[in-house]
Amino acid sequence: MSETSKGVYIAKKKNGDIYYRASFTYKNKHISLGSYDSDKEASKAYEFASSIISDPGFNIGMLDIDMPISYDKYVCIINFRDNNIYLPNPIYVRKRYFSYFISEHEEMKFSMDDLFYYMSHRILRRGGHFYVNDYGMQVSLGSRYGIKNYAVRDKDFRFINDDELDYRYENIEVFNTFYGVESCIHNKKHCYRAKIHINGDVTVGYYDDAINAAIAYNKAVDILKKKGINKNYMTNYIESLSGKLYADIYSELKVRV
Repeated sequence: MSETSKGVYIAKKKNGDIYYRASFTYKNKHISLGSYDSDKEASKAYEFASSIISDPGFNIGMLDIDMPISYDKYVCIINFRDNNIYLPNPIYVRKRYFSYFISEHEEMKFSMDDLFYYMSHRILRRGGHFYVNDYGMQVSLGSRYGIKNYAVRDKDFRFINDDELDYRYENIEVFNTFYGVESCIHNKKHCYRAKIHINGDVTVGYYDDAINAAIAYNKAVDILKKKGINKNYMTNYIESLSGKLYADIYSELKVRV
């Protein structure tokens, strides 16, 4: 094989085509920089990554510059240099929180309690929805914070500082935590509406608190199942109630379906 530039290695695809891999070692950590079509491109990646380590002028705010490595690899190297920890995902650890860069121009923010989770779970996006792969399942990002899949922003939950990429716990306020329940004003009074979708949304009833509304929704699901209408409705689990108390409330609640 022909000689390659420093930090560059020749590799072969399954069909026999040659490509070039770039990598370097920092603090005893071997870091792969990616694959390239030519030795020249791979060498540029190596030289650039080496310069990041030695030049503090390269910082986390420079993701929009033209660079020969991917933005997420740039974040990983900068974080390793500044915080002495190499994370496989594009995470930059700050004093009281960490940033996860979903793209060069989009910075998500998370509480430090979530660092271990996002070290091992890569955030993906389909349309405007974020999710992670967890044990072979696609899990909505919002579900980790009590936000249901069907939840509507500013109706069922809100971002307190209005930044929809800020998932720090103190920035998320969830109004409705149960299936089929929403906070509303009815007859000039704050209450909770239980509703269920049949051919459209049907109001089950209005209740003074969210737990009663959640149980009413469960009761409506049971009634519909007895009528032969089973649309794989999700039901609510009321952790704070004993089985007896749940049953007492369930039997007394009036529902309309």
